[in-house]
Amino acid sequence: MTKVFVTGLGFISSIGNSTAEVLDSLLHLRTGIEPYPPFSPENIPIKLAGTIKGFDTASMDSEDWTFPGIYRPGRNLLRNLSPHGLYCFCAMTQAIENSGLTKEDISGERTGLYTASVGSISNQRYHLNRLRDLGPDKMSPKAVICSAPGTLNFNFVAHLGIKGSSCGFISACASSGHALGFAWDEIVTGRQDIMLVVSGEDGDFETILPFAAMRALATGSDPKEAVCPFDKRRTGFVAAGGGVAMILESEASVERRGVRPLAQMLSWAQASDGYSPVLPEPEGKGVARSMIMAIERAGLTPHDIDYLNAHAPSTVAGDLAEMKAIKTVFGTGARLKVSSTKSLTGHGLSMSSIIEAAISVLSVDTGYCPGTAHLRDPDPEAEGINLLFGTEKSDPQYVLSNSSGFGGSNVSLLFGKP
Repeated sequence: MTKVFVTGLGFISSIGNSTAEVLDSLLHLRTGIEPYPPFSPENIPIKLAGTIKGFDTASMDSEDWTFPGIYRPGRNLLRNLSPHGLYCFCAMTQAIENSGLTKEDISGERTGLYTASVGSISNQRYHLNRLRDLGPDKMSPKAVICSAPGTLNFNFVAHLGIKGSSCGFISACASSGHALGFAWDEIVTGRQDIMLVVSGEDGDFETILPFAAMRALATGSDPKEAVCPFDKRRTGFVAAGGGVAMILESEASVERRGVRPLAQMLSWAQASDGYSPVLPEPEGKGVARSMIMAIERAGLTPHDIDYLNAHAPSTVAGDLAEMKAIKTVFGTGARLKVSSTKSLTGHGLSMSSIIEAAISVLSVDTGYCPGTAHLRDPDPEAEGINLLFGTEKSDPQYVLSNSSGFGGSNVSLLFGKP
């Protein structure tokens, strides 16, 4: 089977809108979480979000949006996009430029595109209300393609001229992990040479607030207190929007183009809890199996892994299950460094896996392992786990990234030095 390399990254995120900005935020533990004005009414207990800076996509009319002038999606494409579609367009533009891919490379028959998105709830609400109030004649013909869960596929397969594999993935917070994993499968089995993977979330009122009814969101108003994975003080997660893109290529494609890979994607694995639609299996058995299979699939042992970017959403149940899984796989007192970058970025929902995978690639490429911000008083279950309080320069050779979603869906992605 061919080796698979990461050759491009793109970020529109709460902690930065470029690789350089994201890396700077990780190095200095600079959070992207802040008070979110739509949550200011007194009857809303949630006050924070991981916000996107430099964009204004609040209007239902994309003609009114503002965004950095370096991006030129074109009027026809822009009219088809939801806010996260715009974020993903910008992230993909970065990743393509970063990788040096040409139009011919992208539109070849051996290049595919996998996406992960739940769609745009705010756009669905707006268009369905017009449908009910005014009838179908007054509903935009663009309503479905800008808001349905397949919106990223609909638009970017056409926009980029993709001729190879294309598919959208929905598995809650493991969605973009599945997209990356199956994209890896496409390349190692020889079906494709290049795979573009992109995922995004609107990160707005309608996307975030329904989780408050599930008591899953942090209720504090201080970004330094509300998001604290692994800490006794944690009460829930803070959601975030944005768009992140990653480009995977076969060894032959990398050699043909003469590009420098950022990292090698060594393997991936998935496992399900079979326990609850919402809660993780308490002992973390599913995520433990996922990690073990990813490590074994790469021909490695747990001792070989240097850094784990944990899913760790800052919920009591989620953190506990994963901490138990970490000790099951790696034992107590292992040299493995562990952190949760959700303390900085917020929880990207369906995008969370790809942003943390991209951060893991940066760890491999730059040698920095990011710390967990706001961690002061670790949960007793964390005893025996080597938690990173601050960012360290330790030059990891092998980095693992975990994601877990509703329904007990667990994905582990493994990256190493190219």
